[in-house]
Amino acid sequence: MSQYCYSPLSPGRDSIRLLRLLPHEDETADIQCELFEYSLPNSCKRTHLYDALSYVWGNPEEKLPIFIHNLRFDVTVNLRAALSRLRNHSIERILWIDAICIDQANREEKEHQIQSMAKIYGQANRVVVWLGEAADDSDLAFEEIRIARGKKSANSLDSEKIQQAVLALLQRPWFRRIWILQEVAAARNVLIMCGFKKIDGYVFCLGVDSLKDFYEARPDLQGLIRSVTYLIREAIFRPGYSMGSSGRSSLDICPLGELMDMYHAHEATKRHDKVYALLGMSSDDLSEANLLPNYRDPWEELLQRLAKFLLSEKISVETWGLLGA
Repeated sequence: MSQYCYSPLSPGRDSIRLLRLLPHEDETADIQCELFEYSLPNSCKRTHLYDALSYVWGNPEEKLPIFIHNLRFDVTVNLRAALSRLRNHSIERILWIDAICIDQANREEKEHQIQSMAKIYGQANRVVVWLGEAADDSDLAFEEIRIARGKKSANSLDSEKIQQAVLALLQRPWFRRIWILQEVAAARNVLIMCGFKKIDGYVFCLGVDSLKDFYEARPDLQGLIRSVTYLIREAIFRPGYSMGSSGRSSLDICPLGELMDMYHAHEATKRHDKVYALLGMSSDDLSEANLLPNYRDPWEELLQRLAKFLLSEKISVETWGLLGA
């Protein structure tokens, strides 16, 4: 069967693609979708009737097919599972999903769309967090988190099985991914899914905070979880995002240096994303910083520009032997 090929987006900064996920009564049926272009104006006064997905891609070498306009399109196993759970039996759903709605093979389009991430997630009707399929008693963990919300303690805290289930859930890869920070920070409304289970994002944060005794002995895990729950809780109080002169959308949460300090432990597939994933939350004027997404730039050059922006243009920066992210 022929592979799906993208049509170029219209010129201008407002154009994105949205995915129409077609319904089916059979859960095992092929995933059938349609892509269409949509204009997302630079206004944060209202949301649009699509859900934006926040998830972890998973192993890029393990893929399964979905079908866009009856043409084959390969996605990772984790994304295929998310689409299966998101699909309704009778009503189509409108979604924004980076791996599908951005032509990942088009570097210029990818770099441009990354600058609009805060806008895309901020204008979505809802951000859906997909943690993955049910495993390691995740259903039990979800129920405990739901019960624990607003309580200082719960009778079941002595249960080792429940504690292990909650810890296993909080150690899923989604919580370590650096891109998810901007995605949930921009959200007006968050729904968290794991398998068939669903929970409101704010309720999830209240429950996880009430269960902090489960992970307070794990400083590494504690920092990751608190950074996520803080951003989800506070998102409803933020006024929205702003647009810079370069067309970059930002949530104006705090200076880039503070963001780098707070979130340096989060993971990225590409080292560049340790910087690019935080630009949409920065309150700095980055118009002269030369830090806008450009994956053609060597990592060493990006790191030098970042150091000069955070410290001083007058300093001399040398890099050597840089390994890993």
